Amino acid sequence: MMAPPMPSKRKPGAAASGKDVTDLKRQNRPSNGLNPKIAFCFFLAASLCAALFSPIQDCDEVFNYWEPSHYLNHGYGLQTWEYSPVYAIRSWTYAGIHSTLLWIGSLLPFVSTKSLEFYFLRIVLATVCAACETRLFTVISRTLNPKIGYIFLIVTATSAGMFHASAAYLPSSFAMYTTMLGTAAFMDWKGGLRTAQGIMWFGIGATLGWPFAAALVFPFLFEEVFVASVTGDGFGTAQRFLDGTVRSFLVLAVQAAIDVFFYRKLLCVPWNIVAYNIFGGAGKGPDIYGTEPWHFYIRNLALNFNIWFFLALASVPLLFVQNFVRRIPATRQSFLRNLTFLSPFYLWLAIFTLQPHKEERFMYPAYPLLALNTAMSVHILLNFLGGANSHHWIRNIPAWIRLVAVSVLFIGAVALGLLRTAGMTTAYSAPLQIYTRLNGLGVAHPGDTVCLAKEWYRFPSSYFLPNGMKAKFVKSAFSGLLPGEFSEAKVGFGFFPGAWLEPPGMNNENIEDPGKYTNIEHCSFLVDSQLPSTTPSTLEPSYILDTKTWEPLLCKPFLDHSQTHLLGRLLWIPDHPLDIWKSSSFKRPSAPPYPNWSLQNTKPLPYRPFRPKYFVTLGLRNMVWDEWIELDSHYPKYHDLKAKRIAERGEKCCRTAPEAFDGAVELLEELCDYLPQRYPSLYVKTDVGMDNIITNESFNITERPLKEDPMQMAARFTQDDLAIMFEKEDGQYYLLAGAILLAGFWRLEDKFGMPLSEIHTSGDVPHYKEKMEKGMMNFFRRLKPEAPMCRNNYFLQVDEDLAWSTSIGSEDSDVFNWGTAEKNKMISHHHFRSERQSLRRLPRSGGVVFTIRTYFHPITEICEEPYVPGRLAQAVRSWDGDVSRYRGRERFGDVLLEYLDGKHEEQIKNGLDMTKEEETYNYPY
Repeated sequence: MMAPPMPSKRKPGAAASGKDVTDLKRQNRPSNGLNPKIAFCFFLAASLCAALFSPIQDCDEVFNYWEPSHYLNHGYGLQTWEYSPVYAIRSWTYAGIHSTLLWIGSLLPFVSTKSLEFYFLRIVLATVCAACETRLFTVISRTLNPKIGYIFLIVTATSAGMFHASAAYLPSSFAMYTTMLGTAAFMDWKGGLRTAQGIMWFGIGATLGWPFAAALVFPFLFEEVFVASVTGDGFGTAQRFLDGTVRSFLVLAVQAAIDVFFYRKLLCVPWNIVAYNIFGGAGKGPDIYGTEPWHFYIRNLALNFNIWFFLALASVPLLFVQNFVRRIPATRQSFLRNLTFLSPFYLWLAIFTLQPHKEERFMYPAYPLLALNTAMSVHILLNFLGGANSHHWIRNIPAWIRLVAVSVLFIGAVALGLLRTAGMTTAYSAPLQIYTRLNGLGVAHPGDTVCLAKEWYRFPSSYFLPNGMKAKFVKSAFSGLLPGEFSEAKVGFGFFPGAWLEPPGMNNENIEDPGKYTNIEHCSFLVDSQLPSTTPSTLEPSYILDTKTWEPLLCKPFLDHSQTHLLGRLLWIPDHPLDIWKSSSFKRPSAPPYPNWSLQNTKPLPYRPFRPKYFVTLGLRNMVWDEWIELDSHYPKYHDLKAKRIAERGEKCCRTAPEAFDGAVELLEELCDYLPQRYPSLYVKTDVGMDNIITNESFNITERPLKEDPMQMAARFTQDDLAIMFEKEDGQYYLLAGAILLAGFWRLEDKFGMPLSEIHTSGDVPHYKEKMEKGMMNFFRRLKPEAPMCRNNYFLQVDEDLAWSTSIGSEDSDVFNWGTAEKNKMISHHHFRSERQSLRRLPRSGGVVFTIRTYFHPITEICEEPYVPGRLAQAVRSWDGDVSRYRGRERFGDVLLEYLDGKHEEQIKNGLDMTKEEETYNYPY
């Protein structure tokens, strides 16, 4: 039984207390959704990810904004024609605001480098973006519906488009911020109309940011005029319009004053932008920088917003259906207000679709509006799917099916957005990473130059270069106008003369200026790319392959569009751990006979792969197929020593895992094909394999079982040690076949069966984890049968044993290291050990073959060569602590360096011209 209601103590006719009324209103007040502070955290997290990881989408951001800021803050930078006082279509006010933020950041103790200044500004921009998003989100939730606010949050926080735009140093991103604030002002009628505030925000976006962003205000102004015509409030509306316009013109006046200060001429930058882009005339205007078809933005927005974009396009039709067919209000607002909120996105898309010149950043100001339209569409669809009308056909669909459909829509759209974002950061982040090597201790010096050829448009700005280093351009196939440099004049020119002094060679017709290029001989460093789809040309040679001139410092992967499947270009596709090799049809090109090869007269190649400065790099370079295996007059000595070690040590040195047998046989087949072609006076091909003319050995590689282990047989063919790495299901490459007979410092029995990383970490290879592991793993995965590579390295040894360095301990002992070596042995015991390694993938089995050719000479012998003692002494001194310990410098360094210094001084006294050293030295010789 229910208890009867308690009688009220209020007297008949008595009014409710103020507290009672307040309580009643609080109970009936509609929810405004998620707490804005929590929403801000979501927006900020997404924007900070963009600030830290987003690649720079457009070179315009670098050269028109980051570089001018670099000039203001650091005194030098690259200058585009837009900043020439002759044309002046870029605002120093906009750059100055950001430069002020950069200056503030540089005062903070944790912002110690220019690259940290770069990221500090991005973080500030991300925070501003998150605050603007939160403001619009709050107004949407309160004014329209909390569900629309939630959907708006999901779209903006997870879409790739907002990821690109949120932290970009671009006027279009700035206009996006002000669009959110202006839209929120026009939308928020709580406490009175905010027309003046809305006009002001759109005005600020148009003056300080991008003039064309002013178009977005017109739907809101039209609504105000329409309402005024109905209500008769024309005077009040005109007053608000005037107020907002005056505020905008005050901002414009301040901007003009600052720009006049910098350019030292009377001008209005926003007007200059409009005049050039609309009234530029023949041969000028944006179209000279390229045009795109009408559907460019449809494809672009579909890529960066996936299903959300199509829902945004459907927002107005759905609004009509909701209001006039279903006759149910779409939001808390009227149909006219809803239509006003939805129309700016359509207007913006229509305006820029009609323009021939199109760029992704032109859409940035409308991105929040796209999210709003999407949120409205989804809200209407959710109302339809969850409608309470029991007579509607939608109720015949089980609730769980409708729930699954909605879940698939949301999860799919969010997943696609995140995968697109991850794909962009992993595929195109190399430019933000590659310059970090220049900031290493002792790598670059003030006055050095880093040159850009075909990679000029991916340069991430001078903020990634060490202090005093400048970027220069080398002529490439590009034939347009490149940036020049801001004048660095100081004496007698006042503040920032680079802003008002007229730079040479500028024009507004994209006509090439040869004065913008530097001679490649003046380059200290160069940034280049080597993609499978690129073909070297006269203007764009493969600098990466020119290892005689350039030494690789750092290489990062970059996506090659033409060699990547459409899905891989659009989204992030994780590497599948089970990447089963599919046999390739590639055939190694026939090798011509080695010119004048003789077992008596062909001397070992004089590899001297050391530079004055030691760098920890993979040092890979392309290998010419003809030079796969190098044989010389030392062949008999190596052959006999290998045969002896095979007899004495057997499978300790030569072994093939059962699963690697086919790959080892494939290597035999390759050697039996190559060696008779390259060295016909030593080897003759037979029906079953190959014969050695000098040793009278015959090798049958077709019989089963083979007479010996296939790797052991292969070891008898060459002077090289051999190893084959195979990929397993976990994606790691394992040493499963090897003939390691002359390694000197490591044993096959210790490394056999290990994955690549463990082979190096177990040997304490210095800096492997932080500098080499990732690059080496990527290299192995990407190595193709048709693209062999090679590299060189060197060691010092204090005994005469080629096969095993007995000075570090017995080959059969459990522990051996440099600590057991006798210290400061006489220089006659010192030997120079150089390795030339080739790496190629076997087309049938997919195994990666190492050939390791060791060259072994007394130090006293190679130091008779010009420049060698001095250069080797510099190299040894440049070893850091870890490298020195690994290479045993403490045991031999004193004696070695004293000898090298003495020989170097002796060569100089004998007339050695040090100015010609670079002319005579071509790495690795």
